[in-house]
Amino acid sequence: MTPERRERLLSVLNKRQAGLTVVLENVQDPHNISAVMRTCDAVGIQEIYVLNNQIPRHKKWGAKSSSSAAKWLTIHQYSDTAECMAALRQKYDKIFTTHLAADAVSLYEIDFTGSVALVFGNEHSGVSDEVRDLADGNFIIPQVGIIKSLNISVACAVSIYEALRQKTIAGHYERRNLPDAQFENLLEKWGFEEEE
Repeated sequence: MTPERRERLLSVLNKRQAGLTVVLENVQDPHNISAVMRTCDAVGIQEIYVLNNQIPRHKKWGAKSSSSAAKWLTIHQYSDTAECMAALRQKYDKIFTTHLAADAVSLYEIDFTGSVALVFGNEHSGVSDEVRDLADGNFIIPQVGIIKSLNISVACAVSIYEALRQKTIAGHYERRNLPDAQFENLLEKWGFEEEE
């Protein structure tokens, strides 16, 4: 590994956020998944969760240009909701789902300076009742138009960029955030990956 490459990898790893993740529940379109992955990489999310209990497990993540983000992320795939939610509970203090409900809070009311998992659901049916029942609450992205929905990759991008904004103000990107063992393992793994 060249010194320049090592510096670039260290710069990225030093900004990865252990306290923020995205969960995709039964998202069908692999292009949506790959767009979400690319945005997760852009804001420093290292781990994402893919829960498929109503559709087949994904083998590919979409277009070559977008799917390349997958090799820089840690992707956890689950087919059992309870198992996935239990894994999230071990790492994240709060789990919020995107769902239009009377008790939903605005995205801008969520405190992203803590440890948070955001769940985005299927393109047509949204987040399942089962996942909503196991979450800490629902959130909405404020909208003023006639159509009250966004494409999942857009909704995810808007949401995690709000998290980036809050975490930046709180200084989270100014210090190393990943546990040492994970940091070292990723540095070693990435040292052997081809750059885009």
